[in-house]
Amino acid sequence: MIDQEIELSLVITIVNRGYAELVVDASREVGAKGGTIIYARGTGVKDVEKFMNISIQPEKEVVLTLVRKEEVKNVIHEILAAAGLKTKAAGISFTLPVTDFVGISSQIDSEDFKITETDA
Repeated sequence: MIDQEIELSLVITIVNRGYAELVVDASREVGAKGGTIIYARGTGVKDVEKFMNISIQPEKEVVLTLVRKEEVKNVIHEILAAAGLKTKAAGISFTLPVTDFVGISSQIDSEDFKITETDA
């Protein structure tokens, strides 16, 4: 069993299709190891052509980036600069706390983990 001694957050960024790599590159600049890109389609676009004076495109990419909690502000800042609402990417980002995880220890420094044996 792995005792998770670090706190992680999931940064979720939604951008117009074709701009996900900007998000991944920006987050890597400040220490993230990478991300997962998911293709998506926005809904409700027929009802709302503009939101806050920004054109809405239905084709989207969602970038999931797992980072240490203390890195979140730097990652969000870099993403905003590279792919925020005022860019062609028209990106939005938000975070969620990660309480449990498995299978990612190879991407996080081994000193962040304490391995313990249990008789489960």
